Amino acid sequence: MKIAFLEDEISSALPVIEWLKEAGHDVDWFKLGQECIHALLDRRYDVCLLDWMLPDVNGTEVLEHLKLKGALPPVIFLTSRNTEEDIVRILQAGADDYIVKPPNKKILLSRIDALIRRSTTKPKTIEHFGHLSVNYMQHKFELESTAVKLTEKETFLALYIFKHIGTLVSRTCLSQAVWGISAEINSRTIDVHICHLREKLKLTPEHGWRLNCINRQGYRLERLEY
Repeated sequence: MKIAFLEDEISSALPVIEWLKEAGHDVDWFKLGQECIHALLDRRYDVCLLDWMLPDVNGTEVLEHLKLKGALPPVIFLTSRNTEEDIVRILQAGADDYIVKPPNKKILLSRIDALIRRSTTKPKTIEHFGHLSVNYMQHKFELESTAVKLTEKETFLALYIFKHIGTLVSRTCLSQAVWGISAEINSRTIDVHICHLREKLKLTPEHGWRLNCINRQGYRLERLEY
C-alpha cells in the first residue's frame, strides 16, 4: 500500500517509516502540511497518517482542505493530544482513526490494515434532495435534472456546505477550504458567493432550504421539513 506520512519531528518519523516499510508499504514522508497537500492532490495514496501540530499548518486544516478537493484517502491521526475534546475534534473533522503518540508498532499496523479493509466499501457519491441532486465525486449539481452552472469557487463552497448540512461552518473554515489555507479573503467575498449559491441552487425556504448567516460567525445550511 502507498502511504502519505506527515510528521515534522525526525525522531518520531523514522521508527514509523521503518515499521511501514518492513510491513511492505511504500511511504512518502512529508515534514510540512503544504507539501503533503500538494502531493495528495497530485498522486494517489491508500492511507494518510497525519500529525496534528506542524510548523506551517495543523493536521486538521490539511484534512479539511483535502476533503473539499476530493483527494482524501482514509486518515489516521498520530497525535500526543489525547483529551476527550481533542479526540472528538479529530473525528468530527473527518479522520477515520487516531493513535496517541508514541505509537505501538503492532497497533499501528493493525489499525492501518483495518482501515484499508473498511475503505474498500464505496461511499455514497450522489445525494438527492427533492429536485436538487449533488454529485460529490464529479463536483456537479442538478436542479430538476438540469446541470447548474457554478464557478469553481462556488462549486467548492457548495460542496463544503452540503457536506456539513445542519452544522455551523465558520468563515475561517470556508475561507481556508475554498480559497486556500494562506489566503486572506474579505468577508464580503464569502457573502457574495453565498448569495449566488442561494439563487443558483434555490437554497430558500420556499424550496425546502435555509442558508443563513449566524451571528457573523459563519453559515449553516438546513433542510426544512414540511
